[in-house]
Amino acid sequence: MIAVIVPAHNEAALIGPCLESIAAASLCPVLAGESVRTIVVCDDCSDETLQVARSMNAETMEVRVRNVGQARAAGAELALRLGARWLAFTDADTRVSPQWLSEQLALDADAVCGTIGVTQWASYGARMQQHFSLTYTDRDGHAHVHGANLGVSARAYVQAGGFKALTTGEDVALVEALRASGARVAWSARPRVTTSAREDFRAPGGFGATLNRIEQQKSWVSSPRLAA
Repeated sequence: MIAVIVPAHNEAALIGPCLESIAAASLCPVLAGESVRTIVVCDDCSDETLQVARSMNAETMEVRVRNVGQARAAGAELALRLGARWLAFTDADTRVSPQWLSEQLALDADAVCGTIGVTQWASYGARMQQHFSLTYTDRDGHAHVHGANLGVSARAYVQAGGFKALTTGEDVALVEALRASGARVAWSARPRVTTSAREDFRAPGGFGATLNRIEQQKSWVSSPRLAA
């Protein structure tokens, strides 16, 4: 069984399309009918996130930690208890491609770090889009780590110690632990996802926060390469 874990804090407005895309990916013929279970971890939600997820047949659990590392870990723990052999992680503001899961598995690695694309740039405009295209490495052999596009075998996840209780950078910490444990990590652009350039970002050090920092600095030429 494959499990997809989606942490969510007040994501009722965005999680529907995310879950639709996961449902489509779970039907990819390459998976040969293997069961895919989607787990939405509702973290201190005060909106309709839980109800939306349940209406779309996702499994749900509630935590009140306001901590993405703990939320991902809680979802992974449930997935392991259910017997998952592969854990795939994405975010509620992200849509995965129909081949997302099959491409992760096809890489035959212990863990897969994928890249992201952005389709809507909100108020950032053309300058940010150009900056992204010039500084982001969207090809095999990249060095990006995104919780929105991450996969790991159950065995490797347990051996690495799982997600740490971090409010940001939990994905990077897991990949570092995986590498330290000897896991084979694939850095690939094959598993595709698109995410939002949201300004109301959740993780203080995530992709949305990185865009906001670049926007505030107005350092379009000298700003650091987009790595989160």
